[in-house]
Amino acid sequence: MTTSLPQPSAEALTHSNRLGELIRHDIAAQDGWIPFARFMELVLYAPGLGYYSAGARKFGQEGDFITAPELSSLFGRTLARQLVEVMQASSSRILELGAGSGKLALDILGELEKLGALPESYLILEISADLRERQQELLREKLPHLFARIHWLDTLPEKISGAVIGNEVLDALPVHLLHWTDNQILERGVALSDGRLIWQDRLPENAELLAIAQSLNVPDNYLSEISLAARGLMSSLCERMDRGILIFIDYGFGAREYYHPQRSNGTLMCHYRHHAHDDPFYLPGLQDITAHVDFTAIAEAAIDHGGCFLGYTSQAHFLFNNGVMNYLSEVSPDDVKAYAPLSAQVQKLTSPAEMGELFKVIALGKGLEQPLAGFLRGDLSRLL
Repeated sequence: MTTSLPQPSAEALTHSNRLGELIRHDIAAQDGWIPFARFMELVLYAPGLGYYSAGARKFGQEGDFITAPELSSLFGRTLARQLVEVMQASSSRILELGAGSGKLALDILGELEKLGALPESYLILEISADLRERQQELLREKLPHLFARIHWLDTLPEKISGAVIGNEVLDALPVHLLHWTDNQILERGVALSDGRLIWQDRLPENAELLAIAQSLNVPDNYLSEISLAARGLMSSLCERMDRGILIFIDYGFGAREYYHPQRSNGTLMCHYRHHAHDDPFYLPGLQDITAHVDFTAIAEAAIDHGGCFLGYTSQAHFLFNNGVMNYLSEVSPDDVKAYAPLSAQVQKLTSPAEMGELFKVIALGKGLEQPLAGFLRGDLSRLL
């Protein structure tokens, strides 16, 4: 229930109301109805007003949720070991999509420097001007001697080589909501009633969306998500990729589990000040809205556009395979002050009860088909 959530400040509420007005104008301009994907796009990315475009802190204890890089430097340092292998087989470039606070880039570059394997360039595609500014501030302060290697992009490069990484990127891409009911398929969108946002179902007009929905074997009275945006991103990356590997880390499932008969209300979730709930109309612009990732769709989109599947495993296995425990062994258990926090961080990153099993890692490549260290044990490709 949103009534139990922390109340926003007057300034934050004013901000949310401004975005709400923008959304109502958009609905009115589109004959009184917009797909949920459009609503999600506005709520998260409307310039200057959307959740990821405005200035409120999103990550860490002061924000709305904690990501793995915010939780522990061990995440980025371990991922860096996998990136060394990728760069050696392709080119000395890394492209990070949606770099958040910049913490993952900080940890990766710091570890690569220790390993003597710095990339020639570290590119960050960041569409949020606010987040870009925060990333630049952090990296300029912490890695001033490496700052010249880091470059920010507004759009995908025309040609891509090397390593491409995205941590909790796919779950933040807009999704369409589909409602299977009375032996027909409807698209759930957003309309207005007396100025209030309401749900409203209509027949889908997007042929691709309808075709995907028709291909899914789900029971009647079923609600779930389809992300055309995630499919489009994978298509664009693979079409532009010359030689390299894509690594995405996110929470989600293969299609069979994603569209399981018992998952009849979908996976849509909102995050506000470390509280999770299911009302996307609550305080537009002040909360995150996400959906789990259909990793089968991600793999298929890549393969359909020239990519090859290289691995799918849990975050726990990926980190173990790349030597996360080696960092723990560098500290003596007798040094409780140093050892205990690291041990707790590994537990959170790898425990099935924490992030270890819910978060998955998928690798897709082009021009490369070699086995990657992170996927040598714990293969979950049977679940795709």
